[in-house]
Amino acid sequence: MRTFQTLARRTWLGAAALATIAALTGTGALAQQAANYPNKPIKVVVPFAPGGATDVLARVLAEKMAAGLGQPLVIDNKPGAAGIIGTDAVAKAAPDGYTIVLGLSNSLLTNQFLYEKLPYDPQRDLALVYQIAIAPLVLVAHPSVPVATGPELLKYAAAHKGKVAYGSYGTGAYPHLAGAYMSLTQNADMSHVAYRGEAPMVQDLIGGQIQMAYASALVAKAHIDAGKLKALGVTGERRMGILPNVPTLAEQGMTDEAYRVAGWLAFAAPAGTPPAILERLAGEVRKAVQLPDVAQRIAGMGFDAKTNSSPAEFKAAYMKERPVWERLIKQSGAKLD
Repeated sequence: MRTFQTLARRTWLGAAALATIAALTGTGALAQQAANYPNKPIKVVVPFAPGGATDVLARVLAEKMAAGLGQPLVIDNKPGAAGIIGTDAVAKAAPDGYTIVLGLSNSLLTNQFLYEKLPYDPQRDLALVYQIAIAPLVLVAHPSVPVATGPELLKYAAAHKGKVAYGSYGTGAYPHLAGAYMSLTQNADMSHVAYRGEAPMVQDLIGGQIQMAYASALVAKAHIDAGKLKALGVTGERRMGILPNVPTLAEQGMTDEAYRVAGWLAFAAPAGTPPAILERLAGEVRKAVQLPDVAQRIAGMGFDAKTNSSPAEFKAAYMKERPVWERLIKQSGAKLD
């Protein structure tokens, strides 16, 4: 009996020792991996088609970051399903820092509340790296709508119940959620018209088929300058550098959280990527965003560059916004398969 107990104890101690060695070896391997990072090209997945603002920004940053990392960053466009296809590919990639995604707030945050069968869980399957820029939108109206500010539009919509139509570039996108919130709070029974992209939405707004919409400054500014659209206000907490004379909706008294939030562009990596690698990537993004030519490029797109983000700061902002977007989507009633 005593011999059996001795053998059992030795077996247990041996197993514990092996487990400890394995853990230390794994930790050492991760540390070595991070220390040697990067030693080959890094793939940047853009979950949207080439030529859009997200793709352009990814290419600008990739060129600048390559110098500091000592390796090229290769853009891989994987468009489709509101950013889901490309983001899912990164969520399922090896967590070694060699596959990252430059996505929008929809693919990294809001899709989890909108889609019934999302193939990835953003909080479980992705590691946040750097929030590159905030992407506020401008509330625009057709010139025939007799209003000049956001509050005036609210009153107009309430007084013309069932007669105001607003556009969006997809169910569950911010223009849909903000318009639905506006309709709900004003009991305005506004009609939502979803388009297959922002360009056709803006063209119909110019043509008078819809009366209002939330649009990017990149697309709307030329039409605002030409007098084809009226800018009533911008979302978010700060005025746009590209439209400095257009006040925020919050400045105008529309202080509800629905008007203060804004979309954003950010880098993320597969969950489990070593923290040292995430910090290295974040550091290179930070340096790139602070370059005058990059900052000017971002501002020209109507975005507000985040010059001092980090994995920790990005996560804090993400967790603060998460319940706001969840409420907006629930209030809109939007659900997709």
